[in-house]
Amino acid sequence: MEPTAGVSKQDIREQIWDCMESQNLADFPRPVHHRIPNFKGSYLACQNVKDLEVFARTQEVKVDPDKPLEGARLLALQSKKTLLVPTPRLRTGLFNKITPPPGATKDILRKCATSQGVRDYSVPVGLESRLHVDLLVVGSVAVSEKGWRIGKGEGYADLEYAMMVSMGAVSQGTPVVTIVHDCQVIEIPEALLEDHDLTVDYILTPTRVITTGCERPKPAGITWSKISSEMMRKIPILRSLRYQEKRAGKDVTLQDERQHLPEVSSQQPAPLSTARRPQDPPQPGSGSMQLGDVPPNTVYIGNLPRDARVRELKRALRDLGAAPRRLTWQGPQHGALLHYQDPASAQQAMSCLQGLSLGTSTLRVALARQQRDGDSTGSQAGPSPRCL
Repeated sequence: MEPTAGVSKQDIREQIWDCMESQNLADFPRPVHHRIPNFKGSYLACQNVKDLEVFARTQEVKVDPDKPLEGARLLALQSKKTLLVPTPRLRTGLFNKITPPPGATKDILRKCATSQGVRDYSVPVGLESRLHVDLLVVGSVAVSEKGWRIGKGEGYADLEYAMMVSMGAVSQGTPVVTIVHDCQVIEIPEALLEDHDLTVDYILTPTRVITTGCERPKPAGITWSKISSEMMRKIPILRSLRYQEKRAGKDVTLQDERQHLPEVSSQQPAPLSTARRPQDPPQPGSGSMQLGDVPPNTVYIGNLPRDARVRELKRALRDLGAAPRRLTWQGPQHGALLHYQDPASAQQAMSCLQGLSLGTSTLRVALARQQRDGDSTGSQAGPSPRCL
């Protein structure tokens, strides 16, 4: 199928979707409009992954959660690869790592490769993991033999790649594979491509394996001028990456030119106080804050540098839109407790703070109760903390 002259990306998407539905090439879920379309023969196309030389020498494989890529996720698990799947719409982070139970049968692995399995058998991977991805498998609505790709229009695959570049998880040499029906391989006018568009190195269909030889550079990182404040609000991990790049001296001005990040929730947090409030619960014992005593709306920050100052941490929290209602400083223990309005606010702040660093130290971030259970360092007795 060839696009007509003067078409837009959306015109091409509509042509592909209409063609797949009218010729009954589409598979569940249908209709395929506004999706990365699933198609009859997707599992057959996915099997071509194992014939790629680049697949044989990889260990960490990222496969998008789209239905037509289910066979590729299963193949990665069967081949004992580390399988990473982006979180839906990046709301709670960037990746989940699929971890099948010990001795998983083929049926269990099949379930792990489904969207339900991704939810049931995965653990989140934060910015601090320092992962390195060897191969990317992405979905497409349309792709050209030159390696030019069109997604469903929301930009998540492009953004995921840019975020991985910013994290150092991928490079220009990391191969990108897409898996599509033969009818989705078409000519795409080069004029439609933008700098933030992800290109592909291999195209797999039920009948073909295409090596594109694409020489067009892939995105070199996040183009902040394309990011809106609304996207920042919806994708907490973007706030962490923006904070890191701002500290590195990069221009992180957003599309709508707002200078400050939105707050974690629509409700403005109370300013950090420099005196204990009358309604704050009294501290137990001699005044020391033990992690076992804190409620579930409290986040623990650990691994603070020895020379860290309260004002530095407060500034970082505000920059990330994660300012708490109250902060308990545990300087001698190299930690702090952040008290939020409710557990949901604490969980959302946790997503914002993954990968946070002060100086050369990457901070440890956890719910305070989990920190108590997993690391006794934060619960050691020490000098009385300062409530700020």
